[in-house]
Amino acid sequence: MSSIQSRPADSIVLTGLRVRANHGVFDFERAEGQDFVVDVTAWLDLSAASANDELAATVHYGELAEEVVAAVERDPVDLIETVAERVAVTALAHQQVEVVEVTVHKPQAPISVPFGDVAVRITRGRA
Repeated sequence: MSSIQSRPADSIVLTGLRVRANHGVFDFERAEGQDFVVDVTAWLDLSAASANDELAATVHYGELAEEVVAAVERDPVDLIETVAERVAVTALAHQQVEVVEVTVHKPQAPISVPFGDVAVRITRGRA
């Protein structure tokens, strides 16, 4: 994806989407599955939507949430980095979205020390 040069001041924010999926390097992660928590910030110009009160001029956040969940649920992969990239591509499929930031949290990450959170965050934009 392209480098991020600038982004609009407006955004749609989805925080804490919970998804059960089977991603992970270890066999037990693939077999048993685990919860993932996803945050998405999609930057876009909301001026036309707010001026005209038109849903067609923005991104329907309910539909975006469903698309993000479906993207996380499908095709198990080893890395949450791959999951984050998949979510970014999903958000950028909406023509209005210029830049997206995705954070994928893995609350049950198989690490041997106590932790509050394990997450990957990426930012992607249009070419």
